[in-house]
Amino acid sequence: MSLLVAGSIAFDTIETPFGKRARILGGAAVHFSFSASYLTSVIAIGIIGRDFPKANIDLLTKRGIDTSGIVHAKDDTFNWSGRYVGDMNEAETVEVNLNSFGTFKPKLSPTHAATPYIFLGNSHPLTQLSVVEQATSPKLIVADTMNLWITSARKDLEKLLSRIDGVVMNDGEARMLTGEHSLVRAARALLKHGLKLVIIKKGEHGALAMTPDYTIVVPAYPTEAVVDPTGAGDSFAGGVMGYLALAGELNPGTLRKALRYGTVTASFQVEDFGLERHLSLGRADIEQRLIHFEAMT
Repeated sequence: MSLLVAGSIAFDTIETPFGKRARILGGAAVHFSFSASYLTSVIAIGIIGRDFPKANIDLLTKRGIDTSGIVHAKDDTFNWSGRYVGDMNEAETVEVNLNSFGTFKPKLSPTHAATPYIFLGNSHPLTQLSVVEQATSPKLIVADTMNLWITSARKDLEKLLSRIDGVVMNDGEARMLTGEHSLVRAARALLKHGLKLVIIKKGEHGALAMTPDYTIVVPAYPTEAVVDPTGAGDSFAGGVMGYLALAGELNPGTLRKALRYGTVTASFQVEDFGLERHLSLGRADIEQRLIHFEAMT
């Protein structure tokens, strides 16, 4: 089934111990779309500015991603600059310019509104909620969030959680939102919002997924060289949602497989800057690493 993602499209300037890249294509919607597109058809909803080259749109469409929902604004494109040091577990933000993304108001066409699987990339909860309110035939709506919204827009975030099916967040965010140190307790607390799926990312320690009926834990893939962690979380979510959309149902078997796909796509994401690793990959590469991963686990 088709999968829609609404989120940021950006220019990233990234510095890690392995080098630096300036103004490369990034953003939650982009990283998510690339990973999900190995598995299913993807519709990207976002906003770009006057400085966004057509070549980048062509890159997305060549991948089979539907870009008809991407709006062209008169302002510049959202851009982010950050650096990673030490173990590279967290980026140090150097500069953020929201530009056109600061006024992003997603508008879905009737066709896009009927998409059964929807992922809400990290943005203000009210922006995410506006997509939910436009959806006409949702089968599974999952959202990402971050600590900024937990502290500055908690009531809006809680309203969003009551309207969607699932959430993806990292371990620190789960603890912050629920006040629970145990991730199992945190996941259970999140389910009380009415969610039917909670996925908590644990970085190099894998991920935990919980529904009202079962819990699944998967380890991380032992990547030999982490070059750039930017977009890893969005890539993970893309693999997870891509497989769930492909399977067309949520049960222990499909969720376990989806988590493994997400882990594998994220493992490729971190091996190079931006989208560079994906440009040399195909579905066969994903499947081969998945087989290797399943044999290890």
